[in-house]
Amino acid sequence: MRAKIRDNHKREKQKPGYCALLLGWLLAAAGFVLCGCGSGGILDGYTNEPLFPEQLSSVYVEMFENQSLWRGVEYELTDALAKRIEAHTPYKVISSRDRADTVISGRLSAVGQGVLVAERETGRALEKEVRLEAVVSWENLQTGELLIDSRAVGAAATYSEWQNQGFNYASTLAANNLARKIVELMEKDWQ
Repeated sequence: MRAKIRDNHKREKQKPGYCALLLGWLLAAAGFVLCGCGSGGILDGYTNEPLFPEQLSSVYVEMFENQSLWRGVEYELTDALAKRIEAHTPYKVISSRDRADTVISGRLSAVGQGVLVAERETGRALEKEVRLEAVVSWENLQTGELLIDSRAVGAAATYSEWQNQGFNYASTLAANNLARKIVELMEKDWQ
């Protein structure tokens, strides 16, 4: 009789019971809440909210002012920013300031280049860098609120004359990098 009871007891331990299944589900739910996948968890911070303000739908991109001696870079930056806004935000770039919800403007405060790598024997530059610095503002025309208030942002790109690249090549790359950083500024602040 005792052997029969022991056999039944072993079988009951081997079968996963309702309590074990319930305990597994509770541990999984607690893990999701603790890792922030639920709302109100210890490490709360994950969200499915949009990155950009939702109440806006259009942007007018003003031509950037250029305070440097290098001409033409402001055109590259303005064009790159308009294309980047169209491609990576929910906003439509509008050609008329009167019809736009917002206007983004700025000025190139510095355009410079420097030598990164020089040939040891002759001192000739092997690799150079173009650096762009800008101050950007983004205004909501409906409310008058400044979404970006004169924020400084910079970007750089490198080039090598040995690879048939010049200042214009690098300034275009730097303008694209700067446009990417400006669009990142347009995202909502993390809370």
